[in-house]
Amino acid sequence: MRPRQDIVEIFSTFIQFDLDRFSNWASDPRLRRSMNQCLKESPQEIAENFWGIYWHKKWSKNPKGLAREHLIAYLQEVCFWSTNKTITGFTSSQYNVPDCFQVAITGIDKVLKGFDGDRGYHLKSYATITFSNLIRELLRQRQEIDICSEWSLLRKLSQKRLIESLQNAGLSPDTVAQYVLAWSSFKTLYVPNRQSSTRKLNKPDEFTWKAIANWYNQERITQLNPPGEAVSTTILEQWLLSCVKAARSYLYPNVTSINQPKPGYESGEIVDSLVGDVEESLLNQMIVEEEVEQRNQQQNQIGDVLIQAIAKLPADERKLLELYYAQKLKQAAIAKALNTKQYNISRQLTRVKKSLLKSLAIWTEETLHISLTSDVIKNTSTIIDEWLEHHYNPNP
Repeated sequence: MRPRQDIVEIFSTFIQFDLDRFSNWASDPRLRRSMNQCLKESPQEIAENFWGIYWHKKWSKNPKGLAREHLIAYLQEVCFWSTNKTITGFTSSQYNVPDCFQVAITGIDKVLKGFDGDRGYHLKSYATITFSNLIRELLRQRQEIDICSEWSLLRKLSQKRLIESLQNAGLSPDTVAQYVLAWSSFKTLYVPNRQSSTRKLNKPDEFTWKAIANWYNQERITQLNPPGEAVSTTILEQWLLSCVKAARSYLYPNVTSINQPKPGYESGEIVDSLVGDVEESLLNQMIVEEEVEQRNQQQNQIGDVLIQAIAKLPADERKLLELYYAQKLKQAAIAKALNTKQYNISRQLTRVKKSLLKSLAIWTEETLHISLTSDVIKNTSTIIDEWLEHHYNPNP
């Protein structure tokens, strides 16, 4: 996908699909004229976040007006990438990206109603979670709730949540104890390749199943009271699948229709709660925790990108960074040490940081799909400067 750069384009164009792939950006002449007029009246305002908040305030006064259409255009990219990321976690053959994109974007009013800029939220961040919730609800309602494979979900579950799920299913204490021991045996002995997707783990092979059964049959004697009979691999698999079913039912309870009235309220629908409270679902919480881990990994990847970019710099430019950031020399002192003028040092530092910025910006656009707007470039430049300070002085 070609990211949009121009403010007018960001607030006046819409995604066009070719089958299940992005094709191009289609421009709406009416919205384009509207944004051009706004920029003519406020030429100093070139930040997309400013116009996002501006149109949201306009929308709050007139939900059916032009502001809504501008915001739908603004959130096109967020909706697209949120759709791609969410649908990848499902084993769906019925719905593709354009289908789910349309479901999400038609829920724009849920995003706009739930967003509260005064609480420090970012509209795009809030929209990302809300769009994902709408898509998950659609797929769940169509019995396509496989956000994780059975085996992946079992590895993600904590013992506390598993027990709560089994108790919620109405199982007896002895059966709960058996199932928990079976799950513990599974987690102990099934150690998949970490390079594979954590959401689509495959079923254990025959050798692993036998090892799990042996482990369970040994541990039941000391851990269960009564210990029960020895079980086969077939029985263990049935038990674990029962755990999955109970966990899915408990973590993501069925809703007959998301448009039903909320129980005990004169107005409002169930979907209002599903979207408004983005952390209500325990399963969503598990996904959020995984995404926090992914963000930490991205920060490490950013460091790797910058380290590689520094390694590719000429020796004199690497020396300049060491003198400025590691030895904390002033530009005048660096100029004297390198037998050059101070203004040359200032220019060289600017050039080197622009080179690092370019490397990081390209990686950011290709990997994180973040548009390279002026705001993003400005923030990234600040991040690079802070990173260089920490890189050359890890223990100040």
